[in-house]
Amino acid sequence: MTTALLGGRVLLDDGFHDDLAVLVERGRIIAVAAAGDARVRDAERIDLEGGALVPGFIDAQVNGGGGVLFNNTPTVDGIAAIAQAHRRFGTTGLLPTLISDDVEVMRRAVAATADAIARGVPGVLGLHLEGPYLAPARRGTHDARVFRAPDADEIALATSLGNGVTVLTLAPEQVPLDTIRAFVARGAIVAAGHTAGSYAQVRAGLDAGIRGFTHLYNAMSPLEGRAPGAVGAALEDRDSWCGVIVDGVHVHPASLRVALAAKPRGKVFLVTDAMPMVGADAPSFALYGETITAVDGVVRNAAGSLAGSALDMATAVRNGVRLLGLPLDEAVRMASRYPAEFLGLGERFGRIAPGYAADFALLDDALAVRATWIGGDMARHAA
Repeated sequence: MTTALLGGRVLLDDGFHDDLAVLVERGRIIAVAAAGDARVRDAERIDLEGGALVPGFIDAQVNGGGGVLFNNTPTVDGIAAIAQAHRRFGTTGLLPTLISDDVEVMRRAVAATADAIARGVPGVLGLHLEGPYLAPARRGTHDARVFRAPDADEIALATSLGNGVTVLTLAPEQVPLDTIRAFVARGAIVAAGHTAGSYAQVRAGLDAGIRGFTHLYNAMSPLEGRAPGAVGAALEDRDSWCGVIVDGVHVHPASLRVALAAKPRGKVFLVTDAMPMVGADAPSFALYGETITAVDGVVRNAAGSLAGSALDMATAVRNGVRLLGLPLDEAVRMASRYPAEFLGLGERFGRIAPGYAADFALLDDALAVRATWIGGDMARHAA
């Protein structure tokens, strides 16, 4: 049976369009047609009631949600709870993200992610291993006691997810260049993050295959006049992608606008770095035996360091418009098309076009999410 979504504003590659119908069949978009097209008359119709139909949001860095932290619950049920919590905020694809931990927890996380994808848990696209190959000087809330250099067995473990995308965040100065090349050769998308590396060290990592930067500006050596650092290497490089946390706390909006001006269009994308309080009432959780608390929407550890965020993707999109002055269509692309391209999934996800996954979010006039579709399956959400 064909389903027709109509009666709203549809975001295509060149902007929003009225009087269109998006035709969906077997989880894929089969056509974008005029609302009066004969195929629409024969389809099951869903009235979008004037809302904005946009590609579903893709979040490459999700530590938790729905009261669940992935490190503490590296199971299929834990992943499903995280994905369900973020779906109500428009996220239709995500990578559960493991903060630096020991080998056994990594092993469980990889196995749970593979099982979740095999079972068809909605929205799970792969896995993000954020560490443990990081710099102690830029550890943030990560536990430096588990930091280490990967041996051959751990390289194999970190790249063993066979049915989804693997993103691996590391500090290039902490990992031999041959090891970075080995991760890339085994299919991992390597990102630089939590790095104290010099410009030269980060540049060498880029030459070895690093594809992007994890939460640009945060937990990395800054740009200075005589020491460009990791930030300078990121902003100069034309080919790499940069994830950014647009919550008004992690990075000043002016710094984010500088990044948007420096990088080619499409190379900066939104992430949440979300913690368990997204989609949950509890304001705190435990990480490494330490209590992490959100106060006025800002998540910090006991020492006062930022420890992830309470950000959801819908709010990140709204902040892109409100704080960065972006047009809505571009803010949406930063949450959908651009992360899909970073993940190597740009031919299947992140656009409303024939052949693409029927993953959508429906936004109202306040840019709140009223409904989502994953593989054509619809869920309604309260504003």
